Amino acid sequence: MRVAIFTETYLPAVNGVVTHVKTLKEGLELLGHKAIIVTADSSVEKTQVSKDIMYCPAVKFEKIYGYDVASPISADRLRMIKDFNPDIIHIHNEFGIGLSGVIISKMLKVPLVYTMHTMYDDYVYYVANNEFLSKILTSASHKYAKILADSASAVTGPSKKVEEYFKRCHVDKPVTVIPNSVEVEVFNRHTVSKEKVKKIREKYGFTDSDLVFCFCGRMGQEKNIETLLEFWAKNVKQEDGMKLLLIGGGPQLEEFMEDAKKLNITDTVKFTDRVEHADIPPYYASCDCYITASLTECHSISMMEGMATGMPVLTILDELNADQIEEGVSGYYFRNADEMYDRMKHLKSLSQEELDNLKEQARNTIVSSGAQTIAEKLLVIYDEAIKEYKLKQMYKKSPRSVKKAYKLQYGEPALKKGGSRPKRKVTVKAKRVTKEERLARRKAEKSAKARYHAAKEIHRQHKKQNRASGK
Repeated sequence: MRVAIFTETYLPAVNGVVTHVKTLKEGLELLGHKAIIVTADSSVEKTQVSKDIMYCPAVKFEKIYGYDVASPISADRLRMIKDFNPDIIHIHNEFGIGLSGVIISKMLKVPLVYTMHTMYDDYVYYVANNEFLSKILTSASHKYAKILADSASAVTGPSKKVEEYFKRCHVDKPVTVIPNSVEVEVFNRHTVSKEKVKKIREKYGFTDSDLVFCFCGRMGQEKNIETLLEFWAKNVKQEDGMKLLLIGGGPQLEEFMEDAKKLNITDTVKFTDRVEHADIPPYYASCDCYITASLTECHSISMMEGMATGMPVLTILDELNADQIEEGVSGYYFRNADEMYDRMKHLKSLSQEELDNLKEQARNTIVSSGAQTIAEKLLVIYDEAIKEYKLKQMYKKSPRSVKKAYKLQYGEPALKKGGSRPKRKVTVKAKRVTKEERLARRKAEKSAKARYHAAKEIHRQHKKQNRASGK
């Protein structure tokens, strides 16, 4: 199968979408399929292909994650995709490149699969500075998401959160949940250099007896770092022998560092600033547990990478992501600062053997989520999308008489799983109008008509005077 994958962001950028797309491509190629990635790149002046990656000219938007955003319309892009001759087009972003995938799928008559990774309701504040604008943008994003979903033959997402989001957008198609995957061999505590691990622990002042918790991600409002710091400050003391390492850079890094100072927790909380993705495994291996208070994740890849490195997870309870860890096996949930501290103390009280067993359990729950696994799951979706698309095209091309006979025998064809929303039945009762109300209405209509004609006459006289003065 030949798959064209459209994503606004790709390597060397580091985020969950990049990791997912990279892993998917590798998995497809391992299974003998052909994949090309179409992405935006502000450093190129014309569309070019290198090592099965198509780089499209773009403009960098600093306010939106510093993403490169490309035009959705490009003759070169269309020609190159046509030459590639894809069996399926799979979009992973909603901006220029994603929209381009939708347009090209229609022009080339190729089935489309849409994977949503981001709950944009939680990111509107990056471009909206007031509540009114925020509501407008949220409504617009819901309508746009519905347009993209309705254009696709299949819709997928990494967690049930995506399904709930699409419901808010009034999308009636079923959403296939396909959890994210990680590079389990790269994120392996046993293959990481022990020398690098030792240097990192020494750099941040961690002793052998310290139990080190870490979080990895963008230092932005959506990750709920502020809450994590407040929870930490409420109960954790230096003598507890527990430390927190926050890995990553972002627009609010300095603000969070200042918060840590105000909360007097700089002795137990350390910040690394930006770390390249290839350098993260040693940082994970130098820590013991992964901790997060973020509620915006859709099956967090950073968390999964931590688990693959052998870190049990301590995470705030998110009902729609409750299946990401198994309580007591790969980690624990907390709802508030006190619960978080209780779980931390429990982990600290474990013997080295018990902690090692928990670390091994955490890794075992994630080792089956490799590149080949995610590719196999998506290939099933691709096959279903192709079948549905062909059925839809066949039905459209059928003569009217054939369509009528089909409907009589089988009913409406199930071209879109889930069907359309039933129209609301509205019953309107006629209101009895009295004689006085009728007379008042006629009088109002007559008065309005008189005002209209008076205004029209004034306008006519005004034009006549203008013409006269012009002569």
